[in-house]
Amino acid sequence: MILYSFRRCPWAMRARLALRYSECPVAIREVSLKAKPPELLELSPKGTVPVLSAGDQVLEESLDIMRWALARHDPQDWLLRADPQGARAADALIERNDRVFKAQVNLYKYAERYPQHSREYYRAQAEPWLAELDERLAQRSYLFAEHPSLADAALLPLMRQFAGVEPDWFASAPYPHLHAWLQGWLESALFKAIMMR
Repeated sequence: MILYSFRRCPWAMRARLALRYSECPVAIREVSLKAKPPELLELSPKGTVPVLSAGDQVLEESLDIMRWALARHDPQDWLLRADPQGARAADALIERNDRVFKAQVNLYKYAERYPQHSREYYRAQAEPWLAELDERLAQRSYLFAEHPSLADAALLPLMRQFAGVEPDWFASAPYPHLHAWLQGWLESALFKAIMMR
């Protein structure tokens, strides 16, 4: 099995998280986005990462890769099989993250490309989402349980990206539970393993 990846890409990051957690024996091929290898484009003409080549199966979306990996091995119940209602709520949270928060992160991170508003304005647009996650994390260690779930791993890379735009601001922002959650992930052995060069 081969995963075509780019180390800093949030979508590739979360695919690597799930594959590593589920102990899938996969070779990681780091891709130069300026010089995509022909074998990647043959598997996936759209040329984006991640792409997982698993025998006769090709998966081109990060969530598909995550779910595929977790279906093989999920020792901590990241899929929340024991809580079907929670699993549905987790899917809805991921969908909002990928659709709404991703756009907000882009505006905030690349504010100079969108001079209609200031970086502070774009940051403020995302703060209701930060507050919602912080409130959820005030009730438990992770977003849906006392253990990580698919939602935690799926949201982590974009939150890391958001926090990295203005680290000092994020560290002092009034979201202590979200900050602790993010730091816990960033300091975890799992995350450090998937970010090794």
